[in-house]
Amino acid sequence: MSVRRTLSVVGAVLAGTVTASAADVPPADPRTVRALLVEIGALPPSAPDAAVKPALRRFQAGAGLAVDGVAGPQTCHALVRYAREARELHGLGLAA
Repeated sequence: MSVRRTLSVVGAVLAGTVTASAADVPPADPRTVRALLVEIGALPPSAPDAAVKPALRRFQAGAGLAVDGVAGPQTCHALVRYAREARELHGLGLAA
């Protein structure tokens, strides 16, 4: 995922959490959610679309979030944070 795309997701999430209620925030782009799950190793790149929601639920449970299978603002924020940390570890040679 490109830095520009990641920043776009983060900006959208932050704008939604600051200016709107949870009901007003549109759902995250499914392709972006899938790419983030793949990037953090929570979903194999070749997994079918049906595997995304269970992977998202597992991520939410592991991150201590509400487990609803929906990529809302808190889940998106956590996904972006985990992906950033994974990139940093990989850049330092500390991740596989």
